Amino acid sequence: MKQILEPARHIDVIHETEVLVVGSGPGGLSAALAAARAGAEVTLVERFGCFGGSITTVGVEGMHWYRHEQTVESMGIPKEFEDAAKEAGAAVPESQSLSYEIDSEGFKLVADHMVEKAGIHPMLHRAFVAPIMDGNEIKGIITESKAGREAILAKVVIDATGDADIAHRAGVSCQMAPREDLMAASVMFHLAGVDKKTFMEGVKADPQTYADWGGGGEWNIETSGKEDEMFSPFLHKPFAQAIKAGLIPPHLNTIAGTWGAVHDSGEMTYMNLVHLAGIDGTDPDSLTAGEIEGRKQAMLAIEALKHFMPGCENARLRNFGMSLGIRDTRKVDTLYSMSEMDVREQGRFEDSIGIFPEFIDGYGILILPTTGRYFEVPYRNLLPQGVKNLLVSGRATAGHKVAHAATRNMACCAVIGQGAGVAAALSVQQGRALDGLNITDIQAELIRQGARVH
Repeated sequence: MKQILEPARHIDVIHETEVLVVGSGPGGLSAALAAARAGAEVTLVERFGCFGGSITTVGVEGMHWYRHEQTVESMGIPKEFEDAAKEAGAAVPESQSLSYEIDSEGFKLVADHMVEKAGIHPMLHRAFVAPIMDGNEIKGIITESKAGREAILAKVVIDATGDADIAHRAGVSCQMAPREDLMAASVMFHLAGVDKKTFMEGVKADPQTYADWGGGGEWNIETSGKEDEMFSPFLHKPFAQAIKAGLIPPHLNTIAGTWGAVHDSGEMTYMNLVHLAGIDGTDPDSLTAGEIEGRKQAMLAIEALKHFMPGCENARLRNFGMSLGIRDTRKVDTLYSMSEMDVREQGRFEDSIGIFPEFIDGYGILILPTTGRYFEVPYRNLLPQGVKNLLVSGRATAGHKVAHAATRNMACCAVIGQGAGVAAALSVQQGRALDGLNITDIQAELIRQGARVH
């Protein structure tokens, strides 16, 4: 491979802060809010032009779609995201649960308000480039933007990039499955022009359950049995009919999935129908191919709905998400790695920083929290091995692939984020290393913030 020599340069330090959070998805936004509410000076860096991550940039609006009558809630900031969206008129009832679907556009405004109210210093449109290291201590990051390269210094850095970009480049050992074994990526889109009354009549005439998730590929799933008779807003038959009619190529038999809500205005939102295997979210060439192919498949899906789903005859594309939805990339080697047993059998930890309902979604498994069961997330799962002053938040924490199918969900990422934010703030205030904090202090502040830790 050809190489060029990049000349050394002086980079301006444009900002210094106590806690620096990089990435503003559920795992980053919650971390920034928690740290600020615990009294720290907080800066939030984001590569896109809005906060919210998968909610706003990808368009995944069903943050709490697992919720049923017996679900034990995490509470705290994850629940606050939904409640704040409802209060702002940016949420509607979700189709398959007792939750509310968060409007991806409206939540951009909700997140802005939350950031401003908490006194967080916002830095949008800046992409992380490299960590600033002093031996095995991280001291900040270098960003790239239209302003060029800039340096930001911090006492504690929280890696909420989702892909462990900071931890990886800081030299922390990370694990990543082979490309063919990664969870599929998604292209989210929204429709307009749907006849709500006719569509809902069609759904009621042929109700689908989770047992019907059998469309091949991504949709061959294991349940615990109790899910099999529950209603699911699952769409598969129109795409099977479209394949028979020659509208969709036969090899695209994984086009299938769920819809979130149908509005009186004719909009149908949170269309989770396109799932792309073999996409590496850390490879820009793979992401490029996925974005282009995913949009092609989405248009095929819309054509199938127009022909074979009542109420969709005049449907048209309203918008795509701003970015491909990635579920699975690097996982940081943290002091504790979540096991399959932890998420399946209600793992309990003395150093818990939050709980999450027994919700597993991925790798061919779907288990919904309908019986009151839940697991705890230990603080050790946030501490990367070998680098000081760094915490990991969101889906990049260590775990078995089945554990990841639970912890990668947005609400669990927000649970992890709130724990990371509180720990970062206490580390600054107490002048103690992240791995030397008293867990009872972290838990007390989390409880004060309304989170549940046991």
